[in-house]
Amino acid sequence: MTLRRLSLVMVYAVLLSYAFVTLVPFAYMLSGAVKTKMDFAESLFLPAGEGFFGVAWDRLSLDNFRRLFLEYDISGALVNSIFIASVHAVGSTLLSAMAGFGLAKLRFWGQRTILGLVLASLIIPGPLLLAPSFKLLYQMGLLDTYAGLLLPGLVPAFGIFLFRQAILRGVPTEMIEAARLDGAGDIRIFFEIALPLVRPMVGAFLLISFLGAWNNFVGPQIILQSPELHPLSVALNNLRGSYGVDYTMILAGTMVSIAPVMALFLLLQKEFISGLTSGAVKG
Repeated sequence: MTLRRLSLVMVYAVLLSYAFVTLVPFAYMLSGAVKTKMDFAESLFLPAGEGFFGVAWDRLSLDNFRRLFLEYDISGALVNSIFIASVHAVGSTLLSAMAGFGLAKLRFWGQRTILGLVLASLIIPGPLLLAPSFKLLYQMGLLDTYAGLLLPGLVPAFGIFLFRQAILRGVPTEMIEAARLDGAGDIRIFFEIALPLVRPMVGAFLLISFLGAWNNFVGPQIILQSPELHPLSVALNNLRGSYGVDYTMILAGTMVSIAPVMALFLLLQKEFISGLTSGAVKG
């Protein structure tokens, strides 16, 4: 019993050390966002003073956040990011799940060829497609539009393969055949049987897609030329001045940018963990 307790203490000690290392950057970012430029240069975390815990609490303020929304109008970029990430996450999840369902449970000519093309496209680096994608979007007249930014990534090969594997493991063929005998079509089977059975994967891929679109920095810079269309990732980069960088403003903007992502993760964390571990145990 003593050995077991000792092992638990060691495990928790390691986990606490990892948690500490993970949380230190967040503490640095939060403290930097509420400090002035002078205090940011003089102190690593909170400014020293005569207040509680030896901290000058009176020198901390939310002025950086006020300036973000009043002087730099970051609210427009925040709305743009929420729109882009939400549409991308919902659209790519739904279309990937449909394609994965078709490759997993339907039988049609050329199925193996399509699956092979999906797997082959997984090894193509994304930056390699920037130039041909830009030329194609230019020829289609989709530059400087949200459609040009969203359409190329709505059906990712990774998502198709992920949902195909999840549906193969989690949706019994017998249940689909029974539904067909009752007169259900493929669309009804997908939405009422297949999709609910792979709900953990849906939640996990929603979060992955949202994060990918939210943090996308190169794509919007290439495709969106109008500043009013820029998402938050590009707007934060524009906070850098020509002759200096206000790091307190950038840290405050970073805090604003991670807030929606943290809220979404807290909302979908159960599905995210279940989706990632759904194939670990056969049952």
